[in-house]
Amino acid sequence: MPRRATNNPRQLRSKSCGCQACMDKYPPAEHGERKKRRDCLGSWQARYRDAAGAQKAKNFPKKKEADAFLDEVRGSVRQGTYLDPKRGDLTVNAWWEKWWPANTPSRPTTRNRKLSSWTVHIQPKWGQRKLNSLTYLEIQAWIAQEVKGHATQTKVLELLRMMLRDAVRDQRISFNPAADVTKTASPPLKHPDDLRPPTEAQYALVREQLPAWYRPVVDFAQETGMRWGEYVGLRRRYVDLEADSVKVREIVIDDAGTPVRQGLPKTSAGFRTVPLTPRAKDALLIMIERLDPSAAETDVDDGLHPEELIFRGPLAGETRKGRGGAVELTGVLRGRNFRRLWIPAIKEAGIARMVKSPETGRQEWWPRVHDYRHALASRLHDAGVPEADVQYVLGQERGGRVTWMYTHRSDEAVDSVRAALTGGPARHLRAVS
Repeated sequence: MPRRATNNPRQLRSKSCGCQACMDKYPPAEHGERKKRRDCLGSWQARYRDAAGAQKAKNFPKKKEADAFLDEVRGSVRQGTYLDPKRGDLTVNAWWEKWWPANTPSRPTTRNRKLSSWTVHIQPKWGQRKLNSLTYLEIQAWIAQEVKGHATQTKVLELLRMMLRDAVRDQRISFNPAADVTKTASPPLKHPDDLRPPTEAQYALVREQLPAWYRPVVDFAQETGMRWGEYVGLRRRYVDLEADSVKVREIVIDDAGTPVRQGLPKTSAGFRTVPLTPRAKDALLIMIERLDPSAAETDVDDGLHPEELIFRGPLAGETRKGRGGAVELTGVLRGRNFRRLWIPAIKEAGIARMVKSPETGRQEWWPRVHDYRHALASRLHDAGVPEADVQYVLGQERGGRVTWMYTHRSDEAVDSVRAALTGGPARHLRAVS
């Protein structure tokens, strides 16, 4: 083992000091006259080797401080807790450029959500700050005062914690200042009337206000409870008209305005077989007769192949002149475009209601297209279908989630409870797990 240097820390000579040692190294004739001093003003340099064996140095005004630093850093190197201060001396922007390529999610929806959290919230606030300058209290105050909404706080805080957690793992900072930051916004509360899906009669009114081309789309959604991306991404090869069922194997999602074919549903439970009612089957037959979708078996990696999709818009397959020549329209249904038809339809039906979040101020129209899914879950529960079966058909991972998320009280609930309390005939209550 090499012998430790006896002149560590060592005093660095200064051109402004007048002690004899500094005068000898920097003579007055060359570096200006200065008064001789008995004590040296030069700083003390502490030299050490990091965990990789590279030599480092740091200067201190006093020898006592340099000795204390050497004792501390040598101990941390031996214990494996040493952190190079320069590794944490980069901005959050610079860390994002290193971190994001290694942690980019494969799912476009997840990727776009995280990019939105970064560009809208984290980057404007912390992008120019250095990693090792972030503190717990600053981040907690920012979440409480500037990030509005429970869902937004959840997503933004999740991303920031992941970034700083990996900065700790990469030995850039010693601890994660966002680890114990808590959300201050409460989950949004809505009146039960804003959560309940429309009745069958209300859905019938909305259907009459939609263009005739799109009525089979809402019929199928109402009878199957499938998610938007699941039925607009339904391909002819996954339909079994003899067995009156469809298989959910793929979805179509919106990736920054572009429809993208994806080989996985929202969760692994999304892979399932959904039974068809006569009304749902009629909706499929109408669209098959209109568009004659291909039953070819193409791979997800082959691209969108819209000619295989059953539910498409009326312009599917038509060509229009574009800048590069004739362009064939895919007709793939997109959520934002369908809302342009849906909102006028619910208004004309007389059931539209604006729901405003008291927390964020955001406004949305009731009912939503997604409420078809809620309505089917409530219908199945009212019919006494076992919760495990409802869970399977809806593609949910947990049965209990179906109960508290998708089922809603019936119109007879108030009368039923009143009758039970007053001794009158009441509808029997059904126990659910």
